[in-house]
Amino acid sequence: MNDSTPGASATAAAGTGAPAQTGLLGRYASSLTGVFGAPSRVLVRGEGVHVWDADGRRYTDFLGGIAVNALGHAHPALVAAVTEQLGTLGHISNLFTSGPQIALAERLLDLAEAPEGSTVFFANSGSEANEAALKLARRHGREDPSGRRTRVLALEHSFHGRTLGALAMTWKPAYREPFEPLPGGIEFIPAGDASALEAALDETVAAVIIEPVQGESGVHGWPAGYLQAARELTRRHGALLIFDEVQSGTGRTGTWFAHQNPAVTGQDAPVVPDAMTLAKGLGGGVPIGAMISFGPQVSALLTAGQHGTTFGGNPVATAAGMAVLDTIDQTGLLEHVRDLGARLARGLGAVDGVTAARQYGLLIGVDITVPSGMQAPVPDGGLAPAVVRAGLEAGYLLNATGPSTLRLAPPLILEEEEADRLVADLPSLLDAALQAHQPQHDQENRA
Repeated sequence: MNDSTPGASATAAAGTGAPAQTGLLGRYASSLTGVFGAPSRVLVRGEGVHVWDADGRRYTDFLGGIAVNALGHAHPALVAAVTEQLGTLGHISNLFTSGPQIALAERLLDLAEAPEGSTVFFANSGSEANEAALKLARRHGREDPSGRRTRVLALEHSFHGRTLGALAMTWKPAYREPFEPLPGGIEFIPAGDASALEAALDETVAAVIIEPVQGESGVHGWPAGYLQAARELTRRHGALLIFDEVQSGTGRTGTWFAHQNPAVTGQDAPVVPDAMTLAKGLGGGVPIGAMISFGPQVSALLTAGQHGTTFGGNPVATAAGMAVLDTIDQTGLLEHVRDLGARLARGLGAVDGVTAARQYGLLIGVDITVPSGMQAPVPDGGLAPAVVRAGLEAGYLLNATGPSTLRLAPPLILEEEEADRLVADLPSLLDAALQAHQPQHDQENRA
């Protein structure tokens, strides 16, 4: 084994007493662009819902690669599918096609209950899928002979990606402002407000893009009837309705797609969009994105030469997608996700210090505060990031989307035992987060 590999580094460190991660993190800092800040751990191995760092410590993964690792880590079905495909045919470009590409497109159209004439465009990520959706919206606008259909409406607190088009549809000013001027014609309206949507919509709007569940904002859904109102209003004014299901799709909410989930839509029937974007969990860790266009008219908007990708829909990524969908289907994971997500949210909601637990399958937003009876200041940067740090020390991978909100998006294969353990340990994580801040606070007060 080469000494530069993580496994060898861990072995060497064990002999010297020096943590393997120290050297690896130093090498990271001197060689990788610092857009992610300093990583908290060097991870070297995963199995199921657990991962191990370079020093051999085990963690239970409640982040799932940010809703990506739908089947956890090193799932046999995914490993077998990727290995077999890579050993047969890896990359061919989109000058050609392959069996896995066609099969995955057909499967997605079937699961989405898309009408005849619907199509799939494959990309490599959620941002790229949303770039395709924005181009679809622009093409729809250009089809209007008036030339006035140029506006795209997005929601406040939305997140659609980091590339320039997707970023232009992302609400958070801190993400957008360093890169302005961005592609124009995009406006933000209050989220979840049907009256505001109605007021903004007219015949100059090409499309409205909505996440059926906003993940980056802390897992927020919409009032009952909002998505249906968006569907009716866009249809009335001739605009496209685009659902960004990059995070909420592929079984994450307990249905194949969130727009099919009554807990999301507030009604039994799905709210069917004109286009839908997918990524994250679709490949189970293998990079893939997709845009589904519903119906022949929308699917015909992008024609040969108007969009493209070198790697999108390659045989390996689409074979991975088929393995993920097959495993979810064959092992009954959708029902499992609904049941376990509800159990986990109930448990978390009963913890002293939790003020809300918003749950859609295994996508859960947890608002936290200082538990009752505790006299402790909130740590600098917020309590949630401090709980994430305490979680690492206790063997959990967690994520904070804001100063007081945790986002949980664990592998869909999470079991009751791991879920119940987090619920049981959350009080101690809150305590540890507050105690870690207390000595510094006391010292500052004495000074």
